Amino acid sequence: MTLQAETYTPAEMMMVAAARALAGVRTAFVGVGMPNMACNLARLTVAPDIELLYEAGVYGAQPARLPLSIGDPTLVTGATSVMSMADLFGLYLQGGLVEVALLGGAQIDRFGNLNTSVIGPYHAPETRLPGSGGACEIATHARRVFYILYLKRRAFVEKLDFVTSPGYLHGAAERLDLGMPGGGPQLVITDKALFDFNTATHEMQLISLHPGVTLEQVITAIGWQVKQAATIAATPPPTADELYHIRVELDPQGRYSKGKQAQ
Repeated sequence: MTLQAETYTPAEMMMVAAARALAGVRTAFVGVGMPNMACNLARLTVAPDIELLYEAGVYGAQPARLPLSIGDPTLVTGATSVMSMADLFGLYLQGGLVEVALLGGAQIDRFGNLNTSVIGPYHAPETRLPGSGGACEIATHARRVFYILYLKRRAFVEKLDFVTSPGYLHGAAERLDLGMPGGGPQLVITDKALFDFNTATHEMQLISLHPGVTLEQVITAIGWQVKQAATIAATPPPTADELYHIRVELDPQGRYSKGKQAQ
């Protein structure tokens, strides 16, 4: 089957960028949806030895199909081990054995703090979101955290409506001063650009623009004056092989990869 590498959706660009960032990673804590797609794409490409952990209590999963939820039985397919959630969080996550965790959210701020709880006032919200689940513990303990979310002004906000999961809190050394064992957020993967936190205060900075995306499009989609790296790279587009894995092997129904305008 031949695929046109030059035609892809923003969602596919996100999956590919996230998968590439997992090159050589051994253990990744992952949820369903876009993070799951990215990790399984990495397993098929740049990280063949990656072990996937799901908070339901699965280590080393190789799902036979895309899971519908975190409790989907397909997550135990080919798993190295199945255990209680308490053991997974206590022995693996809090034990410092999770190299990378991938998280999504409704809101993120300049220091990588994440909101998955409410939009609006907590006691009278406009929208009640799923909440933390294991996200707070994951953001606290994972050695590195990668975020995956669409770049839009209502998501990249000056001030969160609720802090569900800690990034660098108010910046600088506050996370370290509080004794949080994990390394904090390292990368933000969006449909338009990539960001990291390699600044003196751990404030988010733009490091790469996706093909066809302008700097102005990124700046106007963020609720604060975002920092920019000295050199802003150009993200390589998806290859034909990467698109084949997504469309044929991982998501043939286009549940996660379609629905957005193609680049």
